[in-house]
Parts: sequence; C-alpha cells; structure tokens
Amino acid sequence: MTTSVWCYSDMVPIANEAATAATEVAKAAGSEAATVEIGERRAGVNGDVCLLLTGPAGGYTSPEIAAEAIGRAAQQQKPRAIIVGATRNGREVAARLAARLRLGCLSEATRLSVEKETLVAERTAFAGKVVAKVGMPFPAVATVKVGAYQQLEGGKGEVVKLDVGPVEPAVRLVESKKKETGTVDLRKAKIIVSAGRGVKKKEDLGILQSLANQMGGALGCSRPLSSDLGWLPEEHHIGLTGVTVKPDLYLAVGISGQLQHVAGMKDSKVVVAINTDKEAPIFQAADYGIVGDLYQVVPAISKALSSRRG
Repeated sequence: MTTSVWCYSDMVPIANEAATAATEVAKAAGSEAATVEIGERRAGVNGDVCLLLTGPAGGYTSPEIAAEAIGRAAQQQKPRAIIVGATRNGREVAARLAARLRLGCLSEATRLSVEKETLVAERTAFAGKVVAKVGMPFPAVATVKVGAYQQLEGGKGEVVKLDVGPVEPAVRLVESKKKETGTVDLRKAKIIVSAGRGVKKKEDLGILQSLANQMGGALGCSRPLSSDLGWLPEEHHIGLTGVTVKPDLYLAVGISGQLQHVAGMKDSKVVVAINTDKEAPIFQAADYGIVGDLYQVVPAISKALSSRRG
C-alpha cells in the first residue's frame, strides 16, 4: 500500500467519483488506487482495493475523526496522494489532512493528471473565466469537485485492514436532524430546467417544475434561489459553489448568467436561455436564446409540447 493513491468521501456517491479520479492518477503514476473506509465498509462503495481503518467506531464519522484516522494511516503507509471529494465535510477533511501531514492541498479540481513526479490539478479561476493548472510534487492532498468525475462502478473489492487505534474527538455529537434535500440528483439529469431571479415568487416555481416534468427533466436553480431565498434545497443550486452538471439540454429561465453560475453548467450539450434582457450574459453561453418574459414563454413552450404529443 506504500505506493498507492488513496481516496475518501463522507458520501457514498462522491466516494465513487473520487475513486475514479484516484484510479486515473494511480494508473498514470504507476501505482494502485485504494478507497479508504473508516470503522466499517459502507454498502455501495466501489473499487478494487478498500483500505479499512479499524479503531474508530463505525457510524457517524466527523471531519475531525476522518482526518485523524486517515492521517495516522498515511504516516504509516506513505501514500503518494490522498484525493477527497469536495463535499462540505470533505473540504474540512482535506484541509485537516494537509495541515497534519504538512502538505499543500490542491482544491476543487475538475481534473487531475500526473506530470513526472507532480500531481497537476485543473480548476476554474477568476470566477470561472479561465481554467488554471496547478501542480504539486508527490506526496499531495487534493479535493475533486463534486460531479467532475463519473462514479466508479464495480471492482473486486479486496479489503485491507489497518488498525489506527481509537480516535477521541474534541467535539461530541449531541443530536442529528434530517436536512431537507432535493429529490433528484441533478448530475444524472439529461434535461434541466433552471430558475433564476427572474422568477418573482416561490409559488411561480411550479410552472417551471411542470415544464421540467413534461420534458422528463429536473428543476435546478441559481444560487440566490437556494442560498439567499431558500426557495429550493441547496442540492438544486448549480454553479461554482454548487453542483456541476452536464445535461443534454439546459434551459436557463430568468437567469442573468453570472460567471459563478455558468461555471456549473458550461459543459451542457445544448443551452437555451430565456430572459427579458437581451444583453444578459447568459446569452453568451447559450446555443439558443429567447428574449421574452418567462411568464409568457414557458407556458407557450409547455403548450407547444402538449400539442405535439396530443
């Protein structure tokens, strides 16, 4: 395990995305990839090799516990790189790991590669205006942006156990409450109807949801509707600080098209924008543009789709 590339995430789907990144890096570096699990192996986590860290109890694993356990293992095994999914907890795990191991951290990578003895990360910079390439000699810590990689499927699932001893956290979990989440994984959606500040009130999201349902798609939004107004769960937020999506069709409705949002949907195959402002930046990122009021355009599209199917 001393030459392997490790990956970890607190969320199973993101662990499989990180595993894809680790597999690619390991192949380029002439080593093997290992998925790190803490306390117990979770159902659905894929990969050829699972490094199971025993000592910490299974169940809730805080960023503090994860970083301490992985840090102890890394000091023993000396992996070439540790790749962490950039979830909220994952960012903290990576930062703690980098500090503990006295390494730098390549953050929010959209692609990782190897150049000689250097781990190279591609990441957006200047609010998505450019793609920067940043390198760091091995050993290194890196986080990969959620949705940047496909999930790894299958693997022989060899389990290698490593006892790192008990971990005593400084923070004690008192209570857990279920967080409201979206019902659709936007990263898997082929069609997305996305709402922006052009939507006047929360109740009006219904016409966009109806259009999304009619097209067999999902409803997304720009940052203000989720983070500022709370009209939709955060999982619907598409952008630099939200979800990165690559649907076949992206319908941007009432979205101005600031760079932070465009960075999360710029790889969509076809982009259609609807906005009353013909100078809105979103039209620069669109394949097709409709200058008009969404309250007139969206019902017209819905009616046209109904007549064609009727």
